[in-house]
Amino acid sequence: MRVLFVTSEIAPLIKTGGLADVSAALPAALHDLGVDVRVLLPGYPQVLRALPHLEHAAHFVGSPAYPEVNLLAGVLPDGVPIWVIDCPEMYSRGGGAYQDEHGVDWFDNAHRFGLLSKIGALLGSAHSPLQWRADVVHCNDWQAGLTPAYLRFLPNPAPTVMTVHNLAFQGVFPPYRVSELGLPGECFQINGVEYFGNLSFLKAGLYYADQLTTVSPSYAEEIQADKLGFGLQGLLTHRRADLTGILNGVDPHEWNPATDRNIARQYDAKNLKNKEINKRELQKHMGLHVDPKIPLFGLVGRFTHQKGLDMVLDIAPQLVALPAQLVLLGTGDAGLQRTALELSHQYSGQISTYVGFDEGLSHLVEAGADIFLMPSRFEPCGLNQMYSQRYGTPPIVHATGGLIDSVVDCNEQTLANKTASGFVFANGLDTAGLWNAVQRAVATYHDKKIWKALQKNGMGKDFSWDKSASAYHDIYERLIRRS
Repeated sequence: MRVLFVTSEIAPLIKTGGLADVSAALPAALHDLGVDVRVLLPGYPQVLRALPHLEHAAHFVGSPAYPEVNLLAGVLPDGVPIWVIDCPEMYSRGGGAYQDEHGVDWFDNAHRFGLLSKIGALLGSAHSPLQWRADVVHCNDWQAGLTPAYLRFLPNPAPTVMTVHNLAFQGVFPPYRVSELGLPGECFQINGVEYFGNLSFLKAGLYYADQLTTVSPSYAEEIQADKLGFGLQGLLTHRRADLTGILNGVDPHEWNPATDRNIARQYDAKNLKNKEINKRELQKHMGLHVDPKIPLFGLVGRFTHQKGLDMVLDIAPQLVALPAQLVLLGTGDAGLQRTALELSHQYSGQISTYVGFDEGLSHLVEAGADIFLMPSRFEPCGLNQMYSQRYGTPPIVHATGGLIDSVVDCNEQTLANKTASGFVFANGLDTAGLWNAVQRAVATYHDKKIWKALQKNGMGKDFSWDKSASAYHDIYERLIRRS
């Protein structure tokens, strides 16, 4: 089974969010199942520096829509083959994958990711210059969304899977981009790539792909309703028979407190005493008062309204008064960053904020915090709530998407059947609901017997990619049989 996995980022080479983690872990899990999977990725400077031994694999002649490019071949450390699109005109620049150094979207993102989609389509068609030919092309998020559209108009196209990691990001561009990107004019209609008068990369994928998936079962249902459908709920409802929610997994080697080299002291469910050493190290590192008894809350993620950081900041003074401590790690909205830093100054020793991203520190927060905060307004899947459970750090989450699919609320019944793994609030997404969950968590924290049982429940859950990779393997098999 030959699968081409088209993505715009992959950890640790280039990462802006969860897509990068999935793009690293899922192909590796498929590879372990015996799938001949190849990752296709743009040739950002970070990627070319990290993979210095790439070899020339193919050349694509330029067209009015795209410059000529070379395809470079290599192998990732986990053994998964990778193809990198070498096109300095599109990708050799500073900043990140999608934005410049000032956080402004690149002016030519439509062409940059149109090129990714175009190469992905060619490698899944009779026009591929390679002997290797994809049986299935797996496209991820809007950046790869034009791949199924291009394939529809190429000879002998491979069937396609379109995975939505976050429907809120759709890759919407002016209508004149349709002709610039070399798409036929007949695409630009409601039954095609047109989205409220513009071109939508994501809608293109959702309309033309053979199979649609999202990153959790609950999110697959949520995006068919008005609240989280972002204008695409009608199309998704129409295609619900082709839509499957598959919960993401996590890398059990990268996120394992028993082997994690990023933390102060390794531990497991049988030796939770060492977790206290990580708490002390986190308190010292972040300038908090070193106190083993006070509950320490941690948050790692984007500082955005979606992630509910504004609610966390609203209750921060009440949280400190419990008493408790709070560590915040992330970057995003300038106003939220400013408020978080102001609170850190006002409550020095009790609240500490790191603006930016530090992979090692994110591991230490997971290991050193007592309770993890993740009150997202919506969350397609989420990974940190899984990491925190693996690290014996029960999470507080809002009942949405992958959060409700992966965290079991702590109550009398779930404690009795040993499934409780965190605190879920569902009655109104507001500061009152979050504050109630915080109070429940703190009360449970002070009952050490129950708390230890809660930690062990979470640490015993299987969040590996095995089950999810098998589900994707089944989808690929069905598509190949039908084609």
